[in-house]
Amino acid sequence: MNTNKNPLIWILVIGLLVVVVGAAVAVVLTVQKTSNSAMSAIQPVRDMTSDLGTQVANILHPTPTIIPDPVTIINQIRPLARLETIQYTIEKVITAEVGQTALRSLFGDRLLFVGHGYVIAGVDLSKIRTEDLVFDDGMLIVNLPEPEIFIAALDNNQSYVYDRDTGLLTHGDINLETAARQAAEEQIRKAALEDGILEKAKENAETFLGSLLESLVHSEVSFVWPE
Repeated sequence: MNTNKNPLIWILVIGLLVVVVGAAVAVVLTVQKTSNSAMSAIQPVRDMTSDLGTQVANILHPTPTIIPDPVTIINQIRPLARLETIQYTIEKVITAEVGQTALRSLFGDRLLFVGHGYVIAGVDLSKIRTEDLVFDDGMLIVNLPEPEIFIAALDNNQSYVYDRDTGLLTHGDINLETAARQAAEEQIRKAALEDGILEKAKENAETFLGSLLESLVHSEVSFVWPE
């Protein structure tokens, strides 16, 4: 009788295992489906929160809109014959302030401006006349005009307001940054002059023009500068 019952018992055990495994799979699928449904329900809320954060950021830090005037006015066109012989790159820190009295915490305005600029100097060859070129005993004598600064300007891509402190009852002086930029340009120009940029422009001009003219006239070249 044991022999007859053993197959039946094994069939019942295998059947129970199949039922249990099937139930477990169904539970897992149900949980996964529920989790996916929950994530689907939460996703719109996340998207809305992200969009709201982006809108708030745009309000607090708006991107400026630049609209150039379509009308262009050309005031003057003139030919140039400038020989640029040297360039300085200079950085200056400028402090600009107004209303720095006892009430500065209410009405004062103070900014720190970092000005990064460049100065270019050389010789204006358009000032040379025919009589400024003289041959004397096989030597070419050239009377050159004084070297000068052609450009002293700020590099707007690298210049910036480092810090600004305004009083509680003021929005700041709208002309203060402009004044700081103008002062920075002037200080950059002054620094280049104090470092001898014109003398170096003169030396470089002699080197360049001397080599060029000697190759053209095949004679020695001498330069004379205004006293």
